[in-house]
Amino acid sequence: MAANYPPLYISYLVYFNRDRDYFECHEVLEELWLETGRNPLYKGLLQLAVGLFHFRNGNVRGSRMMLDSALQKLKAAQKETLGIDMGRLVSETAQYTERLAAYEQAPFDFYDLTIRITDPELQREVHQASVLISPNIPQQVKPQRGAKHKERENILAGRRKKAAERNE
Repeated sequence: MAANYPPLYISYLVYFNRDRDYFECHEVLEELWLETGRNPLYKGLLQLAVGLFHFRNGNVRGSRMMLDSALQKLKAAQKETLGIDMGRLVSETAQYTERLAAYEQAPFDFYDLTIRITDPELQREVHQASVLISPNIPQQVKPQRGAKHKERENILAGRRKKAAERNE
């Protein structure tokens, strides 16, 4: 039975778990978030990636703000949703934000989080996608928009134009 996970969500999981490319996670999930009417759950996952991106690049304050915001959105979800162990992700994100809150007194090195996939169908889809999705080498270390972003912007603009034409 197909669960019909959005391809952009599957790409997000590949970039998050395999590549640890949090900038690209933001790029793909922002597109999905906009397509789905700004779904707060996708926004929380997007902010999780942005928070990790910030901390990896030394922006403790920005990381804490993003992870706090992500936590507020994600903890409203059921413990298992979107084919992932949301309960575990919420717990690990909460621990991260607590450590960031005490960073000045107890600094620590950046570490990655892993989103545990619980749905076997999603695991299969992510595995298949990981064969097709090339990692970004080198990864972006600064928030700068590249060719993939431009391509996505063009796709979104085309969709908005078609929607406007249908509404005329």
